[in-house]
Amino acid sequence: MASALLSPFSIKNVIFKNRVVMSPMCMYSSHNEDGKVQDFHLTHYTSRAVGQVGLIILEATAVVPEGRISNFDLGIWDDDHIEGLKKIVDSCHQYGAKVGIQLAHAGRKALVDGDIFGPSAIAYSDKMRTPKEMTIQDIEHTVNAFQNAARRAKEAGFDVIEIHAAHGYLLHEFLSPITNKRTDLYGETAENRYRLLKQVIDAIRKEWQGLLFVRISATDYHPDGLTVEDYLYFAEEMKKQEVDLIDCSTGGLISTRGLDVYPGYQVQYAEKIKRSVQIYTGAVGLITSPLHAEEIIKNGRADLVFLGRELLRNPYWVFEASKQLQVKIEGPKQYELGWR
Repeated sequence: MASALLSPFSIKNVIFKNRVVMSPMCMYSSHNEDGKVQDFHLTHYTSRAVGQVGLIILEATAVVPEGRISNFDLGIWDDDHIEGLKKIVDSCHQYGAKVGIQLAHAGRKALVDGDIFGPSAIAYSDKMRTPKEMTIQDIEHTVNAFQNAARRAKEAGFDVIEIHAAHGYLLHEFLSPITNKRTDLYGETAENRYRLLKQVIDAIRKEWQGLLFVRISATDYHPDGLTVEDYLYFAEEMKKQEVDLIDCSTGGLISTRGLDVYPGYQVQYAEKIKRSVQIYTGAVGLITSPLHAEEIIKNGRADLVFLGRELLRNPYWVFEASKQLQVKIEGPKQYELGWR
């Protein structure tokens, strides 16, 4: 029988061999605090390409040193980072995978030495440092950093850039009224709170004409925070700016301990934005079953399915999905005896 999940899918001129995406997941494996690619990264990402994942998105990669989540994050703030990133891209391309990179700034959730920054001087928790409220000059520096990162991503040969505007990191902090208490052009109204993300998208587009995704947190899980209804406005704005797909996650801005999570609990947000705004969306969140993933795609609830921890457990998930869905896929020729 035909499988929607395992059939090719194209956005603009980029063809993905299937609709399975490896979600960005921090590996905290860049040694020496220099943000450079290590042997682990090459093995980690290439093995998922061998496993026939259609699109592999690298972990949150910092556009400035102070924007790292930890001292061991990958970086793209310097031209010296290009060589290592290109090795990952070239290696994954050998096995037919498309490769993306998530450009990120951790904002107030950064755990690096030195000053950390946010839209307002509000700490994530009483156990974390209070960020410096960003000046206009700080904001301009950040926008330029995203633009330069996009140039480097292009030189490294990536197929997709994803902007990290979710999980309580800097761009999400500007979007949400919980963390953004500014009274200037970057605060108070939805239009103003969107301004930094808008500028980042525009800056990236000066360097990058390829596919552009944005990861969002479609709800803050707080009565004073953002809901999916707020994101319909933001999504409309992204669509005007020619964002190609919205990757719909949730939470991360504040502690949400005790949240009821279950398989596919975030799919509703991808479906809502897709149907309301008529833009491609990605679904993520405890999706482990091939049948579940197939249902999401076949019912038009999202256009891509993002897998995280499941691909940590099983790099060959796509092969197992092909068996369950009774679809023959082309695997690596070296594995033909085992994949028959």
